[in-house]
Amino acid sequence: MVHEYTVDYLVVGAGPSGLQMGYLLEKAGRDYLMVEKGPGAGTFFTRFPRHRTLISNNKVHSGWSDPEMRLRVDWNSLLTDERAPLFTTYSPKYFPAADDYVRYLNDFATTHDLKIRYDTRISEISKADGFTARDQHGNTYRANKVIMSAGVTKPYIPDFDGAQLADAYPDVSVDPEGFTDQKVLIVGRGNSAFETADNLIEHAAVIHVAGPGSLKLAWQTHFVGHLRAVNNNFLDSYQLKSENALLDGYVKSIRRDDDGYWVKVAFQRVNEIVKEIRYDRVILATGFRFDPEIFEPGSRPQMTIKGRFPDQTDAWESVNIPGLYFTGTVTQMRDFKKSTSGFIHGFRYGAKALHRILEQRHHGVAWPSTTVEPSPEAVCDAIIARVNRTSALWQMFAFLADVVFVGRDGAVRYAEEIPVDHLRAAVPAGEFGDVDTYLQVTLEYGADHDKVNPFDISTQRPSQHNATGLDGRYLHPVVRVYRDGQLSAEHHLTENLDNAWDSEDVHRAPLRTFLKGQLDAAAVAS
Repeated sequence: MVHEYTVDYLVVGAGPSGLQMGYLLEKAGRDYLMVEKGPGAGTFFTRFPRHRTLISNNKVHSGWSDPEMRLRVDWNSLLTDERAPLFTTYSPKYFPAADDYVRYLNDFATTHDLKIRYDTRISEISKADGFTARDQHGNTYRANKVIMSAGVTKPYIPDFDGAQLADAYPDVSVDPEGFTDQKVLIVGRGNSAFETADNLIEHAAVIHVAGPGSLKLAWQTHFVGHLRAVNNNFLDSYQLKSENALLDGYVKSIRRDDDGYWVKVAFQRVNEIVKEIRYDRVILATGFRFDPEIFEPGSRPQMTIKGRFPDQTDAWESVNIPGLYFTGTVTQMRDFKKSTSGFIHGFRYGAKALHRILEQRHHGVAWPSTTVEPSPEAVCDAIIARVNRTSALWQMFAFLADVVFVGRDGAVRYAEEIPVDHLRAAVPAGEFGDVDTYLQVTLEYGADHDKVNPFDISTQRPSQHNATGLDGRYLHPVVRVYRDGQLSAEHHLTENLDNAWDSEDVHRAPLRTFLKGQLDAAAVAS
């Protein structure tokens, strides 16, 4: 029997970002429904990663008793008021099994009694006065707002000739014995490519991993989408002369004959000289992209970054389809290869911020804030307490900010975890009240941090006893003051080995002095 459902919010996808949004909508008492194509939550993780080990950190023993601080090293748990369930109780492994995560996500959905229809694949979405969606069974869903939480589901296929001849990462065999004594090319230089290479090292005769540009390592760039150390064993086999190699160049074409695959590669290091190389197998590990095809042409979101992600506003809303919002890995277009929106430990906070924006704009619920005494001492104490505890600013560095709002009447309010880009747009629009001055508090790495080798002791670093943090490269708090929409002052707290920014001489006293000057200036201006 075909049914019709009408809700305020339709959430498409019950992976981690969808479940996070579903939890928040459930807690707020909103009218919502989630739909999931698979028979349970977390369908993506029943298949990916192919080799069944996550590279999202699961540090069970942190030495911290504060549950907020523990989320700094727990990259998998979703955010709840109840602090339950936590993924750290599902596996003791630092790099846990994907199957354990599937079990966790389904328990999360059950524990919080989320409204989910499983085995429901949305086949089309259109928008007129509101949104209309249909599933594979012919059921209809009408909603005022749609939140796409379905992730990146379509393999990204490069546009060179013969790409279709290669095996794709989602389908290639993960049994390494099938590659015994073969010469293998893996196209792509992300973690999936190196995960695949690592799996084949004991059986393949030769492995080449090809891709353009310089290889970037996550421990240096602080972007966890770059190559993680857990996946870089292959680099040892290359540099220690074990027949494997990294090809720095573009694949121009693939052709196949009775002898195998012939691949033309344009090498960047030698002025694009093209060499044709024979392989027994070629694997494409070139990532995934968002699939917009379920949207009718007139309701299709505009795409960006080589057509991989839907283009989004500072509020994670489609730039061309009002009322269409996004959560999860596709939100990385807002901080592409800079922060952590593309990963669970980042987008769980993005979903929380989006929910607050929706509450503010559509339900008249102000962004939560607390009143702070308008003195340098009180504001300093509030900032120091937060930067030493927050997991949100820690994980989404330079992207989320705590904000000290100074009203024209001199009143001071402290609000937490506002997206920096949204802040720039929302303050002039009056969404945070009659604000003359605000102080933006972030955790950030220093300028050119990704150009510094942290293991090179010849690289001079500032002393952690200095009272200025301007030369810091590691993560540290930054306080910026905006007045009438313009940056007027900036203060850096000195980095610290233990990430404890609470020294009276090094951190507190300089911050108080800075705040006194800024609060005095705000009082004069108002």
